[in-house]
Amino acid sequence: MTQDTLTTDLSDAHEGALQYLAPGYQDFGGHGRFHGPAKTLLTFEDNTKVRAAVETPGEGRVLVVDGAGSMNCALFGGNLAKLAADNGWAGIVIHGCVRDQAELKAEAVGIKALASHPKKSEKRDLGTYDEVLEFSGVTIRPGDYIYADEDGVVIAREALSV
Repeated sequence: MTQDTLTTDLSDAHEGALQYLAPGYQDFGGHGRFHGPAKTLLTFEDNTKVRAAVETPGEGRVLVVDGAGSMNCALFGGNLAKLAADNGWAGIVIHGCVRDQAELKAEAVGIKALASHPKKSEKRDLGTYDEVLEFSGVTIRPGDYIYADEDGVVIAREALSV
């Protein structure tokens, strides 16, 4: 994200046209600023589909994972961050936890999540892609534009500029 696409500037320029992810998401990735169209995933305490997503070409997209806000395990870690960075994902937003903080910070990808947890998730191949997600005060549809930086996350129906 460039200086002229900060979330605060977008908020001022597009007042009334944006949704705002509730505060509380922390930065874990090597990039604090990222944006792109959303690829959505609904899952619960299982990161099988998260891995499958970041193994594919990201093409500058943001993977948005609704993990139901679970604080019981991590849905994303260092190995997946490396895959995401290597495959061109702009960022990951997780309504849940991550782990391997040092490894996440070392990768060239933006990562926002609620918290860190050392426990890995289950592997049951659960989850569905391209769902309309509702969490933290927003509704995120596949293809919505996600803009994230140090001040938070905004969601728009289309690509924005100031």
